[in-house]
Amino acid sequence: MTKTSTEVRGDSGPAMAELVASRVLDVPDFPKPGVVFKDLMPLFADGPAFRQVIDGIVDHHGRDSFDVVVGIEARGFVIAAAIAYATGVGVVPVRKAGKLPRAAYAASYALEYGEATLEVHQDAFTAGHRVLVVDDVLATGGTAQATLELVERAGGSVAGFSVLLELSFLNGRERLTPRPVHALLTV
Repeated sequence: MTKTSTEVRGDSGPAMAELVASRVLDVPDFPKPGVVFKDLMPLFADGPAFRQVIDGIVDHHGRDSFDVVVGIEARGFVIAAAIAYATGVGVVPVRKAGKLPRAAYAASYALEYGEATLEVHQDAFTAGHRVLVVDDVLATGGTAQATLELVERAGGSVAGFSVLLELSFLNGRERLTPRPVHALLTV
């Protein structure tokens, strides 16, 4: 990253923001020309750093504030599984269309570089399940908004939403208002 420690910010403080920022690689023109992909794989590959970000998300929400974690395909799966393991709760995937084997709810949304559809099993939650939703990056908010709506349609109650990286210039947080957004790093 090109940011200095005085320029990084995030909802869990500057130290956590700097930790994430130091392990993000910019990949220009991926998945198409003009898009700069934020690659968080170096963070996932660094065991101690990854543990710190997972603990940071758990600390922010509290271990007893959710019953299950939803991860958004695909990198959200990595984060959700780690949080679920750390807190002893279950994990539910929200997948791209056509990937789930049983009856599913679907929601379509626009991305900054196209359109997509997400699905969740209709029986993913019991009534009143408190659900923490996590993903790697918040961009335009389309993916997050569709996922939060799917959780509620399937009977869950959204207990929180966290991302490792928020691209503030795409205004995704505003799209999710009034729901609170927790981002470890905001650029």
